[in-house]
Amino acid sequence: MTEAQEFRYRLPRRVPGQRAGSHAATALGAGLEFVAHQSLYARPDPRRLDVRASLASQPPEWLVRVHRQRAALTVQLLVDVSASMRFGTPSKLEVVARFAEALAASAFRVDDALGMVAFDAVERADLRVPPRRHRGLGGMLSALLRQSQGGRGGIEGLREAATLLAGRSGMVFLVSDFHWPLAGLPELLDSLLPAHVVPLVVWDPAETEPPERDGLAVLRDAESRASRTLWLRPALRSRWREAVRARRAELDGLFASRDLRPFHLHGGFDAEALSQHLWEETA
Repeated sequence: MTEAQEFRYRLPRRVPGQRAGSHAATALGAGLEFVAHQSLYARPDPRRLDVRASLASQPPEWLVRVHRQRAALTVQLLVDVSASMRFGTPSKLEVVARFAEALAASAFRVDDALGMVAFDAVERADLRVPPRRHRGLGGMLSALLRQSQGGRGGIEGLREAATLLAGRSGMVFLVSDFHWPLAGLPELLDSLLPAHVVPLVVWDPAETEPPERDGLAVLRDAESRASRTLWLRPALRSRWREAVRARRAELDGLFASRDLRPFHLHGGFDAEALSQHLWEETA
């Protein structure tokens, strides 16, 4: 088994909470980020006494240095396990399982808690994992994803799953191929506030690029199992590619309306590319 790739993530704003961690926090405490001086009587902590500032103060008074601490946060993996996610070689769900291993390793390194909520047509209670800090969490999450069986997908299942996370702070990685009607998705994203949502769009190259040769092709819907026979020709390949471009533009525009930038997992997981994407997003 290869070692999970780690990536770096951060929030674009300060993190609430008292548990020590690696993220810039709103709370004052034991940290390195200097905020201001306060009177020793207002904040009785002699360990933070600043003699130089106290002697220079007018009127003279004993001053202590006040710092902001760094805090841990809770990360959630909100993942689509519907039948369409089993398409591809490797399957899209296998790509997500590898991402889950990387996310768990990355969260454990900075002492963040990680949980998982999954959905297809409904919220999948059998795949629900409460937030925890554990070295072996990545293996457990990836095993659950690889062994899962899913049916039809849709926003109703996502809505049920998102209800479990609504109103909680932290970070949510929303992972899906989004091969279902998108009506209602912007409002659903709003329901996840105040968490910071990172959409991951998972597509397989066989979905986005038609076969190069002309000829008969039998296409089968992964969820309904309905099949259709097409004669591939240059005009049809052009329409195929245009439909992919239009869908990507639709998704990008929808997420942009909520100030979100999706990351596209196209045939595999690249930890360095995701790190760069996340740090550009919060720069």
